[in-house]
Amino acid sequence: MNQGDKIRILIYEDNEIYRKGIIDSINSSPAFEVVGAFSNCDKLLSQLDLYKPNLVLMDISMPRVSGIEAVKMMATQFSEIPVLIQTVFEDEDKIFASVRAGASGYILKSAGPEKLLDAIQQVVEGGAAFTPLIAKKILSMVKDQSPEYEVKDFKLSTREQEVLRYLVKGMSYKQIATAAEISTETVHSHIKKIYEKLHVHSMSGAVATALKYKIT
Repeated sequence: MNQGDKIRILIYEDNEIYRKGIIDSINSSPAFEVVGAFSNCDKLLSQLDLYKPNLVLMDISMPRVSGIEAVKMMATQFSEIPVLIQTVFEDEDKIFASVRAGASGYILKSAGPEKLLDAIQQVVEGGAAFTPLIAKKILSMVKDQSPEYEVKDFKLSTREQEVLRYLVKGMSYKQIATAAEISTETVHSHIKKIYEKLHVHSMSGAVATALKYKIT
């Protein structure tokens, strides 16, 4: 994606009224463009190939093919496209299932348009988007899944370890920049290197690896 290009978003949401509302909210931003919006995921793969989005905004409770199943389908052919899950529930099982399937973010529909746009921007930039409560639940669940820690050296620099600790706390790029007294661009650069060294492609993957191997 070239600088100045709009971020192309594909939406899957079965509630027509809500779908129209988020289309209007997203298109109101000069940085974003909704390239397609559908009420089900029946033609998910062909639509991804046709519209070539930079991000998919996915309702978790979809008819026939659920949002979690859709994320798993994307992992086979379109793993480079990040998915931001939306839901009205703080269901722990669904949160963990969506993260394990490969979702880069999980945001409540009650969060509002402004937080949704912030979440989209953060995910497209390579981060993850979770409301503080959901981030806390994810960390708790990952710890429960990894009761016995392993130790492994990923050769992270001191600064990269610091940034990773902030990620584990569920902090945003801006919050990390403030805490570490560096620019958001520098945070982005560090996170990119962290992903490469941990062999992951998302913030949730980095957090899970950090907890599993006790590197924070």
